[in-house]
Amino acid sequence: MIHGTGVDIIQISRIQKSMEKHAERFEQRVFTPREIEYCRSRPEPFKHFAARFAAKEAILKSIGTGMAGGITWRDLEILNHESGQPALNITGKCREICDALKLKDIHISMSHDNMYAIAQAVAETA
Repeated sequence: MIHGTGVDIIQISRIQKSMEKHAERFEQRVFTPREIEYCRSRPEPFKHFAARFAAKEAILKSIGTGMAGGITWRDLEILNHESGQPALNITGKCREICDALKLKDIHISMSHDNMYAIAQAVAETA
């Protein structure tokens, strides 16, 4: 059963400006060390940061809570399988909420071009 869906699109330049203006503070508030390491290792890191930001927004929409209940951006970690497929790691307060909602899985898809990053999430119940 589908609990909820979410989609988000963001201008890559918006993330780039935030990261340049607020430097490490923004980066460390929104992304985990592994996400930062991955994105920084890519030829165009801001595209990857923006896609992950959009994915986190889409995930929060799919579970229906937004940032309520003490969820932090870093409770949602988007990594990649060797195949390149995005993989979601949920921790902290978000994990507690997902468990209470009896969510089995959250499927995510991300994409980007030169201007925009987009992500979709589908939350599945047990």
